[in-house]
Amino acid sequence: MLVRPYKVSDVRDYFIGAKQGGGYGRTIDKTGVKCLELIGASFLADEPAIFGTPNVEYIQAEIAWYLSQSLNIEDIYGKHSGKEPPAAWKYAASDRGYIHSNYGYLVGHEENGSQYSHVLGELKQSPDSRRAVMIYQRPSIWSEYHIDGCNDFICTNSVAYYIRKGKLHCSVSMRSNDVVYGYKNDYAWQQYMLMNLANDLDVEPGNMIWQVQNLHVYEKHFDLVKPKMPPS
Repeated sequence: MLVRPYKVSDVRDYFIGAKQGGGYGRTIDKTGVKCLELIGASFLADEPAIFGTPNVEYIQAEIAWYLSQSLNIEDIYGKHSGKEPPAAWKYAASDRGYIHSNYGYLVGHEENGSQYSHVLGELKQSPDSRRAVMIYQRPSIWSEYHIDGCNDFICTNSVAYYIRKGKLHCSVSMRSNDVVYGYKNDYAWQQYMLMNLANDLDVEPGNMIWQVQNLHVYEKHFDLVKPKMPPS
């Protein structure tokens, strides 16, 4: 499989350069917050984090919530856990805690087209297919993203899967991705999906290509934009 030679380390270097100066990659978010951004990013997702460290406990909770297909953020930790949902989810949710972006619902539920089942069936029938795409986004999001105080315009557009030389590869296409929180959590979910689909197809998991229309770091996380420390 041919891939562009860009890796997570190249993306990291880009943002470090944007932070240090040069005038490129700097913008103002719609809320007035300073950002570093990369438009049209495409790279091999060969590390679970670009900056910072993955929160394994939260990632496990989020994946479990996705698998439950619940559309209410109060179910991320459970209503009786005493834990508040993450601030980003609270910002995105409606007045009653509902969102659109439960990824387990979007790929698994029949109301959203049974995406996983279709992709599994397609690749079983035609391993060389280029139609094995799980579609997360939908045209109706334009009239739905702000319902009842919601602010959730689904960030993942689609994920395409390919079997090549006995391995299952995927290309993740995203509308928007926060480097610090978004990438780490989305990477974990897409890795989970790749592993599960590969297992169901009885092939080995392969590479994951990450393609983002807008990859960005918010000003509150500028302090994390620095070279990766070597292992001690």
